[in-house]
Amino acid sequence: MACAEPDPRSGRRSRAPLLAVCAGYFMVILDVTAINVAVPVIGRQLSASLTGIQWITDGYTLVFAGFLLTGGALGDRLGNRRIFILGVALFTLSSAACALAASVPFLVAARLAEGLGAALIVPGSLALLQQAYPGTAARSRAFGLWGSMAGIAAAAGPLLGGLLVATLGWRWVFLVNLPVGAACVLLTLRHVARSPRRADRALDWPAQCAVVAAAALLAAALNEAGRRGWSDPAVLAGAGLAAAAFVVRERLARAPVLPPSLLRSRAMSGGAAIGLLFNFGFYGMAFTASLEFQHQRGLSALGTGLALFPAVAMTMFASVLSGRLARRTGDRPLVVSGMLLAALGLAGWAAAGADPGYPLLIGPMAAAGFGTSFALTGSTATVMGAAPPAYSGAASALFNTARQIGSAAGVALGGSLLATAGDYGTGLRTGMAVGALAYLTAAGLAWRCVPARPKRT
Repeated sequence: MACAEPDPRSGRRSRAPLLAVCAGYFMVILDVTAINVAVPVIGRQLSASLTGIQWITDGYTLVFAGFLLTGGALGDRLGNRRIFILGVALFTLSSAACALAASVPFLVAARLAEGLGAALIVPGSLALLQQAYPGTAARSRAFGLWGSMAGIAAAAGPLLGGLLVATLGWRWVFLVNLPVGAACVLLTLRHVARSPRRADRALDWPAQCAVVAAAALLAAALNEAGRRGWSDPAVLAGAGLAAAAFVVRERLARAPVLPPSLLRSRAMSGGAAIGLLFNFGFYGMAFTASLEFQHQRGLSALGTGLALFPAVAMTMFASVLSGRLARRTGDRPLVVSGMLLAALGLAGWAAAGADPGYPLLIGPMAAAGFGTSFALTGSTATVMGAAPPAYSGAASALFNTARQIGSAAGVALGGSLLATAGDYGTGLRTGMAVGALAYLTAAGLAWRCVPARPKRT
């Protein structure tokens, strides 16, 4: 179905590609946030261990991270719209399989397939926005609305997940993806222009396999750290091999997944590192807080969703606000201030004491959610602005790969700290302190790597 470029004379029409693309991204983020409150219930009903619970979460996340670069490369070569639609279809079908799962191994396998679908969706989402909104100001607004869509999904996810678990059962957390996925395919076919194919972009499959192998080794290392300990030789070897496998293959490849010129860009590599750090802090907090509210405070899944609402609700406002402010201030002040605010929030939780009352946690959670989302638009614009159009899919994939690895590391570290600390409260406060340190590190990187002012086009 052919489709015209956005018409600048019609605001409604010009936003149609944004709405179509964001529908797919909304589905991915909704699934990630809704599963956080459902996982404890899934674990009880399917008799999963803590490691099994982590695999339900991290198995998805690490396949997602492992195949993001492949999804970006396929989008650049075969057309981002085509790969985006393929990813939405795979994600939707895999969600149906998750809903039918009767055992932990089957559910983990279906979640792996979901992660693959997400890996095809996300790089295309940013690349298609880059294609539809080439001007800097319009692109900043689009990225801000893209981020706000993620914020809406993040805010709705815990509440919707808790409501579904409490009323219809945890399987409906996955079934809600079916109508969203169908609507996304229809919107994309109708409103998103076909993407150019770049036949000159060769795919180095050994390099792609090295990325997947690195992600698998990293997944194993992170998940086994909770049982074996972070200093165990097998854990350290897995993490080291994960990095070495990718670096060696990239140096030998004729057509590397990421050209060295992109990785040498301070804005590109620094922006990706910032994304890794703020996802580490935010999703580590969300995972450990969800377990705290359900296991230690006895809240239901719905109650946990309501308890987490201050953290995720602020994200929708922060993304829109940062997208508008970026045109006047540039991206650097927004990313730095967002990371400092988020660090202050997690540090406040860590300092709140052994058993703080819930009102004392509202401010820290809101600060972490607002600060993370406030920095998202600027860091996204930094990475995408540093990439030439021929590598927009690869740049998007790099940024989101880093973010998903950060999410997996945050969940894994949070789970292992809860499992190995002398008491639950100590493990949780230690995790919050580590998250605050990650945010502070991201603020320092943003000061050095995010351009003060974008180039206007």
